[in-house]
Amino acid sequence: MPSLQLFHQILGLMLLLLPCYAHGKPTQIFPVPGFKAERGISQAYLPGFPSVAGSEMDDAVLQLKDRISKLEGVLYLQGKITKSGGKIFATSGKTADFHATVKMCQEAGGCIASPRNADENAAILHFVKQFNRYAYLGIKESLIPGTFQFLNGGELSYTNWYSHEPSGKGEEECVEMYTDGTWNDRRCNQNRLVVCQF
Repeated sequence: MPSLQLFHQILGLMLLLLPCYAHGKPTQIFPVPGFKAERGISQAYLPGFPSVAGSEMDDAVLQLKDRISKLEGVLYLQGKITKSGGKIFATSGKTADFHATVKMCQEAGGCIASPRNADENAAILHFVKQFNRYAYLGIKESLIPGTFQFLNGGELSYTNWYSHEPSGKGEEECVEMYTDGTWNDRRCNQNRLVVCQF
């Protein structure tokens, strides 16, 4: 069974190689510091890696995309990730307070889960139900008590507040998801399930 480490290695390699051939030709993002292209060697050549012709590189990129797609499928079937639109949601099953959750998601290369529609809310709810734990969302109270926004300051175009919520009136500035998918404003110091989006 493919490991998450293998997935990250393939993803890292793909991220390294894709910019070189995004437009069907090598870009000049190389050379590696200290490397001088010699006569007959492409500027896009990486020392220590075999030289690959254009069509071979295209084949390698297609194989990587296929492999990543399969790994996503395996992780999805194992319940390790959920997908909605172009986003992938994941959890380690760990709990943390709001600020630690934000940090953990950033360190993993994503951000705290922030539903923008009912489908994304359902994708996050999958983990909340699976672990039977509330989860913080990437939504906080703005400077105006009772008004909430995304962490980047963007307005909420979708909400799923529980009846009579938000009710903290400036005292509860974070938002958690209940096990029925509805939201509640809550203090930020509670331990909640960490759910990230990528």
